[in-house]
This record gives sequence, structure tokens and C-alpha cells, in this order.
Amino acid sequence: MRIGISCHPTAGGSGILATELGLELARRGWEVHFISSQTPARLGEYRERVFVHEVDPLDYPLFEYTPFALALAVKQAEVARAFNLDLLHVHYAIPHATSAYLAKQMLSHRDGGANRPLRIVTTLHGTDITLVGKDPSYFDVTCFSLKVSDGITAVSDYLVKETLDLFNLDLPIERIHNFVDVDTYTPRTEGPCRKDLGFSEKEPLLIHISNFREVKRIPDLMHIFQRVLQETPARLMLLGEGPELARAFNYARDHGFADRLHAFGRVGNPACFIAMSDVLLLPSSSETFGLVALEALSCGTPVVASRVGGLLEVVRHEVDGYLETVGDFEAMAARTIGLLKDPSQRTAFGAAGRQRAIASFSRERIVDQYEAYYRKILER
Repeated sequence: MRIGISCHPTAGGSGILATELGLELARRGWEVHFISSQTPARLGEYRERVFVHEVDPLDYPLFEYTPFALALAVKQAEVARAFNLDLLHVHYAIPHATSAYLAKQMLSHRDGGANRPLRIVTTLHGTDITLVGKDPSYFDVTCFSLKVSDGITAVSDYLVKETLDLFNLDLPIERIHNFVDVDTYTPRTEGPCRKDLGFSEKEPLLIHISNFREVKRIPDLMHIFQRVLQETPARLMLLGEGPELARAFNYARDHGFADRLHAFGRVGNPACFIAMSDVLLLPSSSETFGLVALEALSCGTPVVASRVGGLLEVVRHEVDGYLETVGDFEAMAARTIGLLKDPSQRTAFGAAGRQRAIASFSRERIVDQYEAYYRKILER
């Protein structure tokens, strides 16, 4: 099987899933072609049967905004024709699914319908539907792109329902969860440790990983941590970048605990940071899936998060973490303090989360589902 993959190359969840999926497919013997604006963040060095085709839009003074979607469609058609792709798997509806349909039409027009049409599978990740897709500027084109896809998958049951309801669709959408590499995201055994970062082994260590947008409710995160500090001299690691990060430090400085915050920016592989942490905090107002929560479970790190969206499909309340009402930072703080004061409970939650990650969300299990879905689409 020869598969093309288009995704956003940044370190967000959609790009991570697309990259890890492509690498696993290549390990299984398939030929994988990434078609993107640049090399995806987690791709790195050369891998056998993995090829990267960067889109290079025309920089022309007439265009105030570079028409990337058109350049992407041309590149997708070019790669599909040159390498005889069986299927194009696009992640994030806009612009990738739209461009893929245009590429498919260009190929069909060129060969006069003599060859088998390129199949398009669109995977929805969340904000491509709940934020971008429902915006009036993109609503109709998103709806159209879904209808002309040969197959659609979504990373959670929550997102399946949101998509069908929002666009009033009667289409089959396959739920295929995100996955985690349980061999990389594993309880701490080696690698950077607390001492390497200047942290005491006895000091409680919390972690938050996000793009620091408003939806992540960073003020709630600061309130939770401030409440925790009233009980124990903990530290909070912040991984990622975004507009709300400065707000977190401003609040911490104003309230005298900035020395307890530690920002590390974007980290390509945060496994060792998660594994050395006692609790992952995720007080978001919306999470379509919550990949970082799954990564924490795989590392044996309990999660305290909002009871919202796809998180209910990942974290089991009072089994491997706690889910509380959005905005109830007092309850989240109390749950966090309880875990920090009860090592046996923390260990039990960690073991349960690790077991669940292996049993339900391992890379092998989920990629099996994608392979089966590809075959179903190609057999139509």
C-alpha cells in the first residue's frame, strides 16, 4: 500500500498523530509520503519507506495571502501521480481535505477517468470542526469537504457526535482514538531526573502541557497551583508556548510564587518530564480527546482535569485520575492535594492508567484499526 499523508507540521495533536501513524505504517512495510508545508515536527531523521514532499507556494506580490491550499492540491496530485498512491490520508479538515478533493479531480481530469480514483480519508481532530469548521467563513467548505471524502474518521465519540450535529450530516464516521507509544511514554526508569533539573526528589512536582490558549483556562491552572502551595511546597512545570503563558507568570509574580513555575517551551518528546511528575493538570474548557492526558496515563502519572469532551473517553474518574466540572478549580486543587498527600493512591492510579494505555490505546492496537479502515475504503 502506498499512502500519502497531509498534516499540519507543528507539534499539535493532529501533527503528532499523523506523523506517528505514518512511521508505524512504514515500519509495517507500507510506503508513506508526507505532503506538508514543511517536515513534520516529530519526523526527524531519514526513515526507510518514508518520504517528505514540501509544498512551496508561489511568493508573488499580487497575493496578499499566499494561496497555500491550491499549492497543496497541486503537490498532492503531483505526488499521487508520480508514486501511484493508493490513498491520501489528510489530517485536519481545513485546508487538507479541501485540497485533497481538488487534487483528486485534477488527476481524474488528466487521465480521463482511466485510472482508479485516488481515495481520500479525512481524520478530524477537534478544532477543525469545533472552532474553524463552524466559523461562517469556513462552514460550507468544511461541510462540502466532509461529504466528498471517501472516508472520515474522528479521534473520539464526542467529536463524531459534534460533527454530525453541527453539520446536520448523515454520514458514517469511524471513531478511531488517538494512540500512544507505550514504550516511549513509560513510568520513569532512566533519562533526565528531578535532580538534573535542580528539583528535590521529595518535592511534589506537577505538570501542564498545552498551547496556552484561552481554552486551556490558564487562570484556573494558576488558582489550582496557588491552592496546592498552601499545603505543600510543590513546583509546576509548564511545557509548550502560547499567548496565555505570560499571563501565568504575571499572576505568579503578583502573588509571590513565580519561583515555583518552570517553563520549558516546546519539547519534542515530553515523556521524561511527564514520567517524573506526580500529577498532570488539565483544567481545559474543551478537549476533543486529550492526547497529553493519555500520555500521562501511559507514564503512570495521574490526571486531574475537566469533565469535558473526549477526556471522558480517556480518563476514568476515581480510577486513574479525577474529572471535575469546568471552572471548579477548588475541587481540582483538592483532588491534587489529596493525591500528593497519599502516595499509595497516586501509585494505584498510576498503575491503573498505565494498564489502560497498554490495553486500549497502544500504537499497535490503533494502527491496526487504521489499516483495516484503509482496506475497507479501498475495497469500495
